[in-house]
Amino acid sequence: MGLGKQAKTLSKGQVEAMLSYLSSTRHPERNRLIFLLSVKAGLRAKEIARLTWWMTNDSSGEIGHRICLQDVASKGNSGRMIPLNGDVRAALIEYRNGVMHFAGPYVISTERGLSTSPQAVVNMFQRWYRHLGFVGCSSHSGRRTFITRAAQKISTVGGSLRDVQVLAGHTNLRTTQRYIEQDVDAQRRVVQLMW
Repeated sequence: MGLGKQAKTLSKGQVEAMLSYLSSTRHPERNRLIFLLSVKAGLRAKEIARLTWWMTNDSSGEIGHRICLQDVASKGNSGRMIPLNGDVRAALIEYRNGVMHFAGPYVISTERGLSTSPQAVVNMFQRWYRHLGFVGCSSHSGRRTFITRAAQKISTVGGSLRDVQVLAGHTNLRTTQRYIEQDVDAQRRVVQLMW
């Protein structure tokens, strides 16, 4: 994918604006969860649509502290373990408490408990971004934002770009690098640190 065709990443303000907007929609808990799974767990639309409760549960059946994304739900058999951000975990718990009367095996499901299609998830993101006037954003914007932010922060916790690659479910580090948004201000600051 060429640089000009990549989905735009989201600023902190845009993430906050989206969460605020989604709180006013017809299905606020579901919609916020879908968005958080993208922007704070790095899931693709297909992975959001195919995510099951079993993949989010710990051994006691409660929402755990990581997503065990199985190959069947991922792109190209790139199943992986994703530690849960606190906001994502809280949203999963809140949503699960609200849908247990008709919940099927899928986290994001129809009212009959069937899985939602990946295209339906893509369409939701398109509607939301269009409503907020976020030009150049797509269902992949949250994922690109997650990967970019993880890459920016990973060295502060003793990790490397390889850890970001694993979180993203990429088999090739070059793919992960293409997702990462460049930061001109950071480039300027690092050059000033040279002796």
